[in-house]
Amino acid sequence: MTSRRRIVRTAVGALVLACALTACGTSADSDAPQVLSDSARAQVQRALDAAVAAGTAGVQVVVTEGGRDWQATAGVGDAGTGSGFPADAHVRAGSNTKAFAATVIMQLVSAGSVQLDAPVERYLPGLVQGEGIDGNRITVRNLMQHTSGLPEYLELPELDRDYADLLDTRFDAAELVRSAVRTMPAHFPPGEKAEYSNTNYLILGLLIERVTGRTFAAEVATRITEPLGLGGTYIPAPGELGLRDPHPLGYEVVDGKRTDMTRYDPSFAGAAGALVSTGADLNRSFTALLSGSLLEPAQVTEMRRDPRPLTNRPAGIDYGLGLALLTVPCDRQVWGHGGSIPGFRTYDGVTADGRAVSVLANERPASAAAAAALQSVFDTAICAGP
Repeated sequence: MTSRRRIVRTAVGALVLACALTACGTSADSDAPQVLSDSARAQVQRALDAAVAAGTAGVQVVVTEGGRDWQATAGVGDAGTGSGFPADAHVRAGSNTKAFAATVIMQLVSAGSVQLDAPVERYLPGLVQGEGIDGNRITVRNLMQHTSGLPEYLELPELDRDYADLLDTRFDAAELVRSAVRTMPAHFPPGEKAEYSNTNYLILGLLIERVTGRTFAAEVATRITEPLGLGGTYIPAPGELGLRDPHPLGYEVVDGKRTDMTRYDPSFAGAAGALVSTGADLNRSFTALLSGSLLEPAQVTEMRRDPRPLTNRPAGIDYGLGLALLTVPCDRQVWGHGGSIPGFRTYDGVTADGRAVSVLANERPASAAAAAALQSVFDTAICAGP
């Protein structure tokens, strides 16, 4: 159960994964085979219904395969009115933002503006300095792969606040990073192991802004969402508290009660988790990334090279550079990401043969059973037969 004063601290710490190797999109070719067989669709629908029965308000799955999309839902988009989870829904995509940030970094690497094995001190002098923390020893690669040893900024005392405070609080990423590295010690020497820390991606967002002279949101739009035509994907503008239509309400169980947490300023998440997207857009973005539409093949290979197990996440999650390799209960390779942020949980993945899956929940799991049921929706959609 989430307490009222732990909303922000638990905001973007979760991870589920995704990846794709072929192009996605909606096709008008009525002669093309449908996405998933009727029996596979029935399996997925049963998993969706089970997730709602386990306690989640509403769930939507989007499967993209062979250039076509299929989506199904269960539960509600508004627990007050009982209205359904809207089709093509916008949700807060949480840590999927990291894959977008990593893509921008790799484009800058390709252009020669950033070097993966250069120290972060070169790009952000004086920012990453603290007890056992030295930006001269932490590389861009360390940040991208969570091997920096940096503490988790979500554990800062200033983020131990009520949800209501999120509504009108604009956080500064640089100040959050400074506070984290100056008040909390390093967890381990750089490169020793991989431990998921959102601090890494706040820093990468700042690095992008320093190198390009533009905001992180502008770089994501110019380099990713606009070229791909992802009309449902954006970083909210300053002061943009709500979600663009259509969207479900987002819920958290707070002190035992389901609470509406749809509207807030996501600036506390920044380049670690502020993204808003749709299931179809997430499928297309990961497909484009892994197929080489956004990066040169060598850059894609580098992102997937030598993934490291995350010591503070469940077994079966090995992290590359902004992408992770996920073990699923079938003989399929899945790369990608996913996210968790107040009100929403996303599970995203694409198989090596091109099936892209996004699972969108408008309530973060309040129990192990609810979490397992949501994971089962993803696994079923990934592993179901044709």
